[in-house]
Amino acid sequence: MADDRISLVFAALADPTRRAILTRLTEGDATVAELAEPFDMSQPAISRHLKVLERAGLISRSRRATARLSHLEAEPLREVITWLARYQRFWDESHERLDELLAALQGDRKNGTGRG
Repeated sequence: MADDRISLVFAALADPTRRAILTRLTEGDATVAELAEPFDMSQPAISRHLKVLERAGLISRSRRATARLSHLEAEPLREVITWLARYQRFWDESHERLDELLAALQGDRKNGTGRG
């Protein structure tokens, strides 16, 4: 089930408009009109983006008087970061091996045993 949510989060983050909406929501809750303001698209188009973000669990929506506010929900991002962290070890080890190889090649050149 967590993998399904991670897929939804990645799909939601794949769109630059949705990423920009999430960035805006780090400043606080906003209405559809406020979220639509910087974009050259209609409020219904922004609403469709908000539905994708809501389905991924990245935002929640509530009503205040007649306004419908969107609120950032960051927990799914933590789940994605945890999933991605598994690959950090792979990259760290790969970089360490590359550093060792470069050091060995530089040592060979200094000692005159290199091919350069």
